[in-house]
Amino acid sequence: MRAIRHILLAIVMCAIFAPAASAQIIDVRTEANIDPDSVRRAFDRGPYFGLYKDNYFIFGPSIGPRMTKENTNVKFQISIAQRLTRATLPWNTYLYLYYSQKVFWNILENSMPMTDLNFNPGIGLAKPLFSKGRYIGKVSLQLEHESNGRDSIWSRSWNKVSLGASIIIDNNLMVHGKFWIPIVDGKHNQDILKYSGIYQVGLNMLSNNRRWGINAIFVKRKDWNPFNMNTILEFSYRLTKNQNQCLFVQYYNGYGEGLLEYKKFHSQLRVGIVIKPELFSDF
Repeated sequence: MRAIRHILLAIVMCAIFAPAASAQIIDVRTEANIDPDSVRRAFDRGPYFGLYKDNYFIFGPSIGPRMTKENTNVKFQISIAQRLTRATLPWNTYLYLYYSQKVFWNILENSMPMTDLNFNPGIGLAKPLFSKGRYIGKVSLQLEHESNGRDSIWSRSWNKVSLGASIIIDNNLMVHGKFWIPIVDGKHNQDILKYSGIYQVGLNMLSNNRRWGINAIFVKRKDWNPFNMNTILEFSYRLTKNQNQCLFVQYYNGYGEGLLEYKKFHSQLRVGIVIKPELFSDF
């Protein structure tokens, strides 16, 4: 019963940030031509508070080693954004406050410890992009902090000035990337760039009926080998066309999945549910 209560609590924490299931989900890739003014009005009139990155709750084992209570765990993420300005700022930008939290939870072990909590607040500007009368995505500039809230030798923290963009290629394909200038202030993670990377790129594909989605993210670690990267592969299936809740599969391969054990290699497959933002997810 105790395990069930904890699992239900985590699901509720993800679900409270989702829009009502009956709301019409906006998908900017369903039409080839979108009036820029209508998109700007949607930004202006949209809710101040909403989802930022994917909000998910997933569970699964390590791939390769024998399954144990230690390497089979829950991973969940809560991610929200608060728009701080009512109207646009210079260069048609919007000011946002962001907060994401990623948690690793060993529910099979005694006392079910949450072994690693990663806090990622940030503030930044977002700008919708248009080309030839068509909405094609957005670009964002952020100041981010990430830490695990621990002290002593278990403390991990760093800061980033990041520039990211998501570009809609066509109705079925979006590419995204994020580059950052790191400011590593953690005493016990000075080499974090060798494991957690210096930039990331990826692509997101949707089926014609908008129900199936595949996302791939490649995070380049700091060295001269172009193939030395962390890889994240995700598959989602929208339960109904007008909902933002999806069945979700995530495969992580590489280092830096969590801050505490950023030097440890992980190959992990987990399944569960994901709640997606209305326009598209940030990565």
